[in-house]
Amino acid sequence: MIALGVILLILGYVLHVSILWTLGIILLVVGAVFWLLGAMGRPVAGRRAWY
Repeated sequence: MIALGVILLILGYVLHVSILWTLGIILLVVGAVFWLLGAMGRPVAGRRAWY
């Protein structure tokens, strides 16, 4: 999810499409939150790891 967010950020910047930029930021933040929660050992939505 973090990688997809970075890709959308890059595409949004290069193509000057603001919706891609916005979606990229959202995916990046959500992916980082899931990663941090998983790293702390807390299950997220009943899953121990998100792939």
